[in-house]
Amino acid sequence: MRSLYFPRRALVFMSALRLLALSYLASAAVFVVAAAVVAHPDWARPAAPYEPVVRLTLTPPGPNDIPVQPKTKSPTRHKQEAGTANPSAPMPARVVPDLSPESAPVPAEPKLIKPNPIAPADVRSDLRDTPGPVIPMAPHDRLKAAAFRLTDKLTPEMVEHFDLILYVSKAGSGPLAQRMVVFRNKDGVLTPIHDWKVSTGREQDEISPRGRSTFTATPKGFYEFDPDRMYRAYHSWNWDRDMPHAMFFNWERRGVETGLAIHAATGDDIAKLGSRASAGCVHLAPENATLLYHLVQDHEGRVPRFAYSADTETMSNSGNFMHDRKGRLKMAEGYKVLVMIDDYAGDDRLAALDGNSAMVTRGR
Repeated sequence: MRSLYFPRRALVFMSALRLLALSYLASAAVFVVAAAVVAHPDWARPAAPYEPVVRLTLTPPGPNDIPVQPKTKSPTRHKQEAGTANPSAPMPARVVPDLSPESAPVPAEPKLIKPNPIAPADVRSDLRDTPGPVIPMAPHDRLKAAAFRLTDKLTPEMVEHFDLILYVSKAGSGPLAQRMVVFRNKDGVLTPIHDWKVSTGREQDEISPRGRSTFTATPKGFYEFDPDRMYRAYHSWNWDRDMPHAMFFNWERRGVETGLAIHAATGDDIAKLGSRASAGCVHLAPENATLLYHLVQDHEGRVPRFAYSADTETMSNSGNFMHDRKGRLKMAEGYKVLVMIDDYAGDDRLAALDGNSAMVTRGR
């Protein structure tokens, strides 16, 4: 009996030692965690809700921001040959314009300042409308107006998935009227790189040369480009007009692909840039349309699809995207370029803002 008693006592003793060792290790682990929390108090705080930051860099761009020589990238899936509109295809449905009054005052004649020495005049020529060695201050005010307007409209999903934002004002008069400002978006930092005159729809009932009744409006909203309707040369059958470097919107309305596009002005329409002079498309100066055409093609990628109503057979242009049942965005191949058509003439309250940059946080 004595020979069996001592081994059992030894076994009990070893078990007690194991428990003591485990308790010591647990105490040491708690001590290490407590010391880490004391050294880094942020670790113990709950995660803040997602709130993307959009920083607007409003200083006029330097020479590295302006692509002086546009690339000649020509993806095989792009339609590069001349196109002609199908005579049997229906025209876009009538769009009722926004008849809200435009009360923004037209500012006085802007003062002129010399360009920044680091941005030579020949490189910065696309940021002014008149030749010469000076750059007017007015474009900088327009950049601020367009940038702060975007902060009220862009959603976090837009900021995340689009590399270029084209802001177009269809207003009839005002400091921002009939302008396009091109912003480069990088990690939520929007940098203006181009500021151009445009012409949008005349906003009136008309009869086309082919005898069709239409309302020549440029509808407000958000749009993407249709990757299957990009043309170096195109001819509108309904209006019997050439549309060089045409980039059609990927927008279906009442079951019909609309004919809205951004393209170069031709003939007498070039002199009308800066006023409402189109049949609904957005006109640009020929050299600017060529530059934008190549710039857009350099930004291929997967983009969110706008929501679509099967009942009305209409694609959303209010900025709503399509999601699956798990709330994930439905993506498709296209261009990481977002177009915003706005009816905003400008706001003199922006003159009270100081500084050249602003950072705006938006949650959703």
